[in-house]
Amino acid sequence: MSTTTADRTATPTTEPASAVHSRGARFLLLFSVFLCAACGLVYELALTALGSYLIGNSVMQTSVVISVMVFAMGIGSLAAKPLQRRAVGAFALVEGVLALVGGLSVLVLYVSFAWLRIYMPSMVVVTFVVGLLIGAEIPLLMTLLQRIRRQEAGSAVADMFAVDYIGALVGGLCFPLLLLPTFGQLKGTLVVGAVNAVAGVVVVLWIFRRQTRRVVRLSLLAGMAGVLAVLATVYALADDIEVTARQQLYRDPIVHAETTPYQDIVVTRSTAFTGEPDIRLFLNGDLQFSSVDEYRYHEALVHPAMSGKRSSVLIMGGGDALALREVLRYDDVEEVTLVDLDPAMTKLARDFEPLRELNRDALADPRVTAVNADAFNWLRDAGQRFDAVVIDFPDPDSAALAKLYSVEFYHLLSHVLNPDSQVVVQAGSPFFAPKSYWSIATTISEAGYRTTEYQVDVPSFGNWGFVLAVPGSTGGAPDLRLPGDAPPLRFLDGAVLDAATVFPLDRRPQEVAASTLMDPVVLEYTRNEWQNY
Repeated sequence: MSTTTADRTATPTTEPASAVHSRGARFLLLFSVFLCAACGLVYELALTALGSYLIGNSVMQTSVVISVMVFAMGIGSLAAKPLQRRAVGAFALVEGVLALVGGLSVLVLYVSFAWLRIYMPSMVVVTFVVGLLIGAEIPLLMTLLQRIRRQEAGSAVADMFAVDYIGALVGGLCFPLLLLPTFGQLKGTLVVGAVNAVAGVVVVLWIFRRQTRRVVRLSLLAGMAGVLAVLATVYALADDIEVTARQQLYRDPIVHAETTPYQDIVVTRSTAFTGEPDIRLFLNGDLQFSSVDEYRYHEALVHPAMSGKRSSVLIMGGGDALALREVLRYDDVEEVTLVDLDPAMTKLARDFEPLRELNRDALADPRVTAVNADAFNWLRDAGQRFDAVVIDFPDPDSAALAKLYSVEFYHLLSHVLNPDSQVVVQAGSPFFAPKSYWSIATTISEAGYRTTEYQVDVPSFGNWGFVLAVPGSTGGAPDLRLPGDAPPLRFLDGAVLDAATVFPLDRRPQEVAASTLMDPVVLEYTRNEWQNY
């Protein structure tokens, strides 16, 4: 009697072996969904980031990648319908091909850009293929999930997409926080490709090993091993491939290159016609300075703003510390705050010997505080006030940079200015990009400043322009002059500054709009004008 009672008591709490197996298999399959979703989003982000680095125009690159990929995913979902009868083999094959194409996508596009100069067509093709394969995943996975345990369609879809979206979240966060800092963009996608291959092939074949013919399993595993071998080989050669491809983009030998979460940094070195070494810094392919004539640019940028009070100075941008070098030439400057987004740039200025020699080790000066932060957000929380401000951002050729040339930005800037403070802004080329230049000047005026526009010639850049501004809408324009105690300069003097305010007839003020956060017209001006050069 007692034995019968014990048996009856135990029976309801003991699950059949098939149920336990079903639960474990279902968990593994959903885990595979999670990993594949994370990998898919990393591919998408990598393609978007690469286009932004190489081409600029991040809004266009993002729009093209997302729209092409979503369209291709729809095509892939339809194309997967006939494959559902052989869902196990089809899914493993799709994942193996996706791991190979996605893992090599950044390398293929970089080579297309550097050697073949057909980036946009290549990007569309690669994005379409990746999207096609990602789109085929869900129908096949849904079929496999139903094979493990039958569910109502709504419940199965809810489970599948919940895990898929969580995987996308993790992949989206891992890309900037883990993959880029640890591996870089090229190697990072190769690592993701390897994870994709294992998650998509091994896991599924293990779950359905009893339902798959041995020859099919061995063939798929051999194919996966081949994919992993290709990815591993490319990973081992990645640095050499990247250096060789990158060198195709630059005339002079590259002496330093790195890709950060914010930009692509390249330094080249050659011998100038004068016999001096010519060190050049490029950010996302755009020249930032040449050591042969950078003093012209930085003297014109800094010294007019130092003609008033200057005990506390703010430099925004200018992570190479060359503008900082000029500011520190004044002994009565008591403190300087330099705000630059990319810590890799200020580290390069501090540690890379050719650049450190050029900036005279400016970041080691005890008067200097370097802050790595987004300048717009930093201004919102800044509590300090400054006598002079030097703004040395790259040209506004992306949405992220355009906000730093907006009415709202200059309004925020006014909150950190002392009375009678002076602000100077690098504003691009009045010759090559006149609408952009005068839009920046108009934007500063719209924000409540009085301005004086001026331009000089820098051989490596061509004609280049600046705007000197003081807060307040009443009163005269600021005087463009050198401080009475200016240190010895190589380029700038009073006569040069007098001439700098004279613009030729074809480059005088134009009727252009001010740029705002909601209507960044300076971005369109910059893109349209510079694409002709």
